[in-house]
Amino acid sequence: MKKKLLALVMTVAMAAGILTGCGDTQDAQTSVPEESKTTEETVAQETPVLEGKLTVWCWDPAFNINAVNTAADIYKKDHPNFELEVVEISQSDIYQKLATATAAGNTEEVLPDIILFDDALVAQAASSFQGVLMDLTDVGIDFSSFAEAKVACSLVDGRNYGIPFDSGAAIAAYRTDILADAGYTIDDFTDITWSEWIEKAVVVKEKTGKSLLNGLGAYNQFSVMLKSCGGGYFDEAGNLNIANNEKIQKISQIYLEMLDKGVFQEEIGWDTYIGNINNGNVAGAMNGCWIMSSIQMAEDQSGLWEITNIPSVDGVEGATNYSSQGGSTWTITSARKNVDLAVDFFNSTFAGSTELYDEILPTVAIATWIPAGNSDTYKQPVAYFSDQPIYSMIVDYTAKVPSSVISAYDSSSRNAVCTAITNAAYSGKDIIEELKKAEETVSFEMEQ
Repeated sequence: MKKKLLALVMTVAMAAGILTGCGDTQDAQTSVPEESKTTEETVAQETPVLEGKLTVWCWDPAFNINAVNTAADIYKKDHPNFELEVVEISQSDIYQKLATATAAGNTEEVLPDIILFDDALVAQAASSFQGVLMDLTDVGIDFSSFAEAKVACSLVDGRNYGIPFDSGAAIAAYRTDILADAGYTIDDFTDITWSEWIEKAVVVKEKTGKSLLNGLGAYNQFSVMLKSCGGGYFDEAGNLNIANNEKIQKISQIYLEMLDKGVFQEEIGWDTYIGNINNGNVAGAMNGCWIMSSIQMAEDQSGLWEITNIPSVDGVEGATNYSSQGGSTWTITSARKNVDLAVDFFNSTFAGSTELYDEILPTVAIATWIPAGNSDTYKQPVAYFSDQPIYSMIVDYTAKVPSSVISAYDSSSRNAVCTAITNAAYSGKDIIEELKKAEETVSFEMEQ
């Protein structure tokens, strides 16, 4: 068991590097106003006010920590004795501490009340550390009010282990001035397939000299494309399915074609990736919607950008123009004594407050809680993106992302497939044979 936990921690540490991205306890108490004996029946019928202190582990002061602190301020309006302590900690360190506490059997003493996970890792955590994260299926949270694909990220055997937070809905953002130089508008890249996209991207390259997109190798781009058609690395029965997976084969071939035709530019690091977008060396960006904050770093390009949905994968079952990349989910630990308080906190904020989502929207923390999209704040035009109502657009995109099978070995599988694509792209190896090797690699890890 310890050997397997160590392997999982190493995998998460690798994934967190690419994706990025003990408190004191106090029992929750019920506070009932003191009344005379003649009003005891009335008091008994009143809803008790929960109070106490919750501790949280999460990362990113400007985004996640800001969001949960804002939620605490809103909750305190009706719960004046509520306290929240936030400990800033990276995703990889969270996993390490979880593994250590689980192995030592002291989760109650070490872990906080609430832990944030990247969407790609929450199901893995629930599976790997069984009993540590609370099963939230029947606690009263309305999961139907969240985007279905987002909820699926924290499902294990049909049970809910997380409260969805921010959207990682994928967008395609393009420089409209560069598209115009090639004779195109944003409409030409809306509701299209990848074959149509490549055809138009070649024209953009010929007329402007610019690749339409760039990225950090295949890791993010492949994931966006696979999720858009509800694809995964395992079948519905939980069996590893890479080598003979039609969707994985097709997407790998599309990605290799993009490289071959020079319409997708691979970068060696995050700074180069963002720098080439901001400097106009590429004509667009495709990633989770959080990429918009990086795009807007180039203030002189305000009004020159527009967003739309992503291309769909040609000729595969379940193909859509919607996907996700990134995003995170809140979890509640089961060992602590404040679970009722934690559930009420989330029901009053992340699962029930348009005020919260309106307040954190300036940080591009876009809701996956569908009612938030009806807020007037979400419907406002954004000048940088040519006055498009980008936030309400993204809420709509989020609701259309297809669900896919999630496994504890998704990160390992994605690493193996991306290695296969790299070998095919730069070593001239056959992609089908490389995918067979990828499956063998993951299968070997699963047997350890």
